Amino acid sequence: MGKESLLLKPLKVGNLTFKNRIMFPPLTTGYEERDGSIGDRSFAFYERLAKGGASYIVIGDVAPVNTASPTPKLFDDRQIPAFKKLADALHTYDCKLALQLFHPEYDVPGVGRMIMASRMAAMEAEKAKAAGDMETFGAKMAESGKLGKEAYAKLHHDMQHFVSEASVDQLNQIKQAIADSARRAMEAGIDAIEVHGDRLLGSLCSTLLNHRTDEYGGAFENRIRYALEVVAAIKEAAPTLMIEYKLPVITVNPDGSLRGKGGLLEDEAVEFAKELEKAGVDMIQVAQANHTGNMGDTIPPMGTMPYNWTLGAAKKVKAVVNVPIATVGRVVSVANGEEILANGDADMIGYGRSLLCDSDIALKVERDEPIRECLNCNKGCVDAIQGRRYISCVLNAENGDEATISIKPAEDKKNVVIVGAGIAGLEAARVAAIRGHKVNIYEKADKIGGQIHLAAVPPRKDEILRSIEYYDAILPGLGVNVHLNTEVTKDIMNAADAVIVAVGAQDIVLPINGTDSANVVSSWDVLAGKVEVSGHCAVIGGGLVGTETAEYLVEKGCKVSVIEMMDKIANGESSTILPIIMADFAKNDVKQYVNTKVNSIENDGKQILATDTKEEKDITIDCDMVVMAVGSKKNVFDVEGVTTPVVYVGDCSGERTASIAEAIRTGYKAANEL
Repeated sequence: MGKESLLLKPLKVGNLTFKNRIMFPPLTTGYEERDGSIGDRSFAFYERLAKGGASYIVIGDVAPVNTASPTPKLFDDRQIPAFKKLADALHTYDCKLALQLFHPEYDVPGVGRMIMASRMAAMEAEKAKAAGDMETFGAKMAESGKLGKEAYAKLHHDMQHFVSEASVDQLNQIKQAIADSARRAMEAGIDAIEVHGDRLLGSLCSTLLNHRTDEYGGAFENRIRYALEVVAAIKEAAPTLMIEYKLPVITVNPDGSLRGKGGLLEDEAVEFAKELEKAGVDMIQVAQANHTGNMGDTIPPMGTMPYNWTLGAAKKVKAVVNVPIATVGRVVSVANGEEILANGDADMIGYGRSLLCDSDIALKVERDEPIRECLNCNKGCVDAIQGRRYISCVLNAENGDEATISIKPAEDKKNVVIVGAGIAGLEAARVAAIRGHKVNIYEKADKIGGQIHLAAVPPRKDEILRSIEYYDAILPGLGVNVHLNTEVTKDIMNAADAVIVAVGAQDIVLPINGTDSANVVSSWDVLAGKVEVSGHCAVIGGGLVGTETAEYLVEKGCKVSVIEMMDKIANGESSTILPIIMADFAKNDVKQYVNTKVNSIENDGKQILATDTKEEKDITIDCDMVVMAVGSKKNVFDVEGVTTPVVYVGDCSGERTASIAEAIRTGYKAANEL
C-alpha cells in the first residue's frame, strides 16, 4: 500500500477525472426521506464516504417516478436542491457523485392510483367513524381492503409480466421520466448517471423474462433496443453528464444452473457492451444479474462464492471495448483490488460492503494503515435491505448515524483497563485508544477474539476471523497493551481511572435429567475441538449456534437431527444464507424436529424423550451422542472491592447475550463516553 498504490492512481472517464480507483457502488440504504429526497441521514452517510477518500459514489436505485418503494427518488424539480446540497458537499472532497436511475418492472402510475384509492377509502372510513356513522365506516373499510388487495395483486402480476405486457406508449413514458430525472440531476450538479441495466431494462434484455413479439422482443437487437434508447434519451436531456451502464450478466453456477434472470448471458453481454460503447456510454460496470428473489445471488454471503467472482465476465467485456470497466463482487481486500488493476482486468474497483465496514479505505491505503475488512456476513446490510430497514455493518457502529456518532478526542486522558478480549472488549480498546486514553486489556485465554474463534469453525464461516485480524493489526499501533493468559486483579482495576468489563458469556445446559451423561456434550466444546463426535448426533437447539453446529457435524460425517422448540430452525439467520443451509440439510438428510420440547435424556445419552407440542404427542429420538446448543448466559464478574467506575459491554452487559453488532456497538459507546 502507500501512495504508490494502484488504487490511488487517477482515472479519466468521459469528461471526468477520478482522483483514485475506489468506488462506492449502488447500494439501497434506506436513509432517504419519505419522498425519496436526500435528508440529513443520507447526507451525512455519503459525506462520510467522501471524507474517507472514495473518489466516486453512486446512489443506488434512484427512481425517476414517485413509487411506493423505499428508495431515493428524483421525480420533481423541488427535490433538486437537496441533491445539489449533497453534490456540492462531496465536491469539496474531490468526490464525484452519480445517480443510478432505474424504473421498477411494474406499472407505477396504475399501482399508485389503486393504492391511493385504498388509502382514500380508509380516510373516509375514519371520518365516518368519527361522525358515528358505523355503517359507512364498515362499507368504506371493506372497500379499502378490496382496493388494497387488488393493488398488490396487480403489483405481483406486473413483477412477473409487465416487461412483456407494457405498451410502447408506457415504455416511452418511462423513458421520458428517466430523461427528465437525468436533467434534474444535471441541474443539481450531479456528475454522472449510472443506468441500472437490471430491473426493467435488464428484464427487456433477457431471453428468460422478455416474451414480447414487437420491436422490443425476440432477437438480440430488439431486446437491447430499449436500453440503447434510454441511453440516448439521457444523453440528450443531460449532455454534460458522464454515463455509466450497469451491465447485468446471467452467470452459470457450478451445477450448470443459471444465476440471475434479468440481464444477458455472458456471450450476449459482451456483444451488448460493444453497442453501449457505440452509443456513447463512458464506463461499464459488469455485475451479476438479479431477479431471482434472493439477494444472495447478487450479493453473496461469506464462503458461498469465490472472491472477485464476477471478474471473469468483466475481463471478457474489457477485452472488446475501450471504455473503462468497473468491477464489483466480493472484492474484499485492498490486495484484491490491487491485483485486479495490476493485471489490467478492470479500471475501477467497487468496494460496496467494504466501504460500509470501513469508510476510510482510500485514506488508509495512502497512510498504510490497517483496514477493517468486510466479513460478507450480510447481517447488517443485505438483510436490512430485504427487511426494509436502514443499512448498516455489524462491525461499524457509525453507519446511518454519521451525523451524530463519531469518535471524539478525550478531554481528560485516562488509564483504562479492559477485562476480556472478545469483540466487545477489542472495540472498546480501539475507540478508547483513538480518543487518547492509555489502554490495557487483560485476557485469561492465550489469544484475543473470544467466541469469534468458535463462530469461525462451521462451514463457510472462517472469513469471520477477519474481524479479529483487524484488531491484531491495529491495536499495537494505537499503543494498546494486551496481556494474554492473565487474570485481572482488583489492585489493577483500582489503579485505573475506568474499567470496561467484557467477560462474555458461557453456554448453558437444559435443566433436565440426563445432561450429565458422558455422551452429552456442549456445542461450544464440539466447535472448539475438545470432544470427538461420531455416529448419529442429536443437536438440542435449532438457533444459529445449533444450526451451524449441525452443519459442522454433517461435514464431519455424522448423521444429524436438530431439535427445536420453535416452529422453525435458524430463526434470525440471514435470508441469503438460509437457503444454502436448508439445501445442505436436505442433501444430507438432516432431520428437523420443530415444535419439539425435550423432556429428558435417557440411556446414557443415547435416547431423547420429547414432546411434539403441535401434535401433542410424545416422541423418542435414538442417537449416539447429544449435543447441547440451547443458548448462553452472561458471565458474572466479581467487582466487590473495586472502587473504580465499571461499565459492562458485549454479552455480559445485559439480560440477553449480544450479537456481533450489539457487542461492537456497546464497546464503541462505552469507550466513547469515558
